[in-house]
Amino acid sequence: MPIHASPTQLRRLLDAVMASSYDLELTTLLQRVVEAARDMVGAQYAAIGVLDPTRTYLAEFITAGMDDEQIARIGELPKGHGILGLLITDPTAIRLPDIGEHPSSFGFPPGHPAMTTFLGVPLFVRGEVFGNLYLTEKEGGDAFSDVDQELTQALGAAVSLAIENARLHERAAELDVLADRERIARDLHDTVLQQLFATGLAMQGTAARLDDPEIAAVRLEQHIDAIDVTIQQIRSVIFGIGATREEGRSLQLEILDLVTESSRALGFSPTVSFEGAIDSTVPASVTGQFVPVLREALSNVAKHAAANAVRVRVVADTNLTLEVTDDGRGFVSASGAGNGIRNMEYRARELGGHADVGPGPDGGITLLWVVPLQR
Repeated sequence: MPIHASPTQLRRLLDAVMASSYDLELTTLLQRVVEAARDMVGAQYAAIGVLDPTRTYLAEFITAGMDDEQIARIGELPKGHGILGLLITDPTAIRLPDIGEHPSSFGFPPGHPAMTTFLGVPLFVRGEVFGNLYLTEKEGGDAFSDVDQELTQALGAAVSLAIENARLHERAAELDVLADRERIARDLHDTVLQQLFATGLAMQGTAARLDDPEIAAVRLEQHIDAIDVTIQQIRSVIFGIGATREEGRSLQLEILDLVTESSRALGFSPTVSFEGAIDSTVPASVTGQFVPVLREALSNVAKHAAANAVRVRVVADTNLTLEVTDDGRGFVSASGAGNGIRNMEYRARELGGHADVGPGPDGGITLLWVVPLQR
């Protein structure tokens, strides 16, 4: 759904997304997010309620807009009754012009500030509800609008990445094995931070086009898609915690290094996806053939394809499958690849596999390189 927001609102959303990527400590991150959300939609009060492991009540409550004295007067923070409980039992957005008129309204404890308008959206992490973002008292006494809801939901989708990143760092801190801690830190640096940096640069470019809300809305949706890709990479890092390779460094890191290196020649960053336990199932003998093949494939695209997009997909199950697809000039450029393609085919045959080059779905070329993992 396009976000028909003003340039100021879009700028605040971009600022909020960027701000959420700076902190790795979860509580600090949530505090930053709740303050950014309040500023973004012009609310007097905001809060994030974090669900307990059973997802039945609020185990943590982070607020913005109230000072320490007001919080002390309220006493015990909410556990998820009334309107707040609706978001726990049915995690869908709620927007109310008057909280008190809703049949599920639970009322406010003594010392609680008056609140009328309300907007609440769930926060999902890895497809599960992590908590809820609440906003009350729209500035000027107005009710929260459709645009306010769309902006808040867009922020929630982007923040899920930052929350997962922070939780991954917390998990890494709890590991007893120093080698695993160092490996996870490298994974985070080489995957998540590079992708966030690239998305941040793209967002800066979007900020320069906020005078045209339609263009800015389209680009914002592209940024959120890029964040989704980064979430997939984080999941790959989580999947690999505790995994060991036969020898050498992580194959996933080698792949990402090659992709990052190729982006300078291509003029853009290819997208990468991983499926399966790549670091724990691919032996060094296969890695030694795989890495040169991927390097050659990316080099061919940069030299001959005149492509605008490249997708790299790596799957590890009974086979190791590499799929490199571009949207370039097709076989007119492939003919200039020379010995490169023949070398890829030879490396596949050496491992009992095969390599095929054919037309891609968008008019370019697709390389499919498949070798067995068990012989």
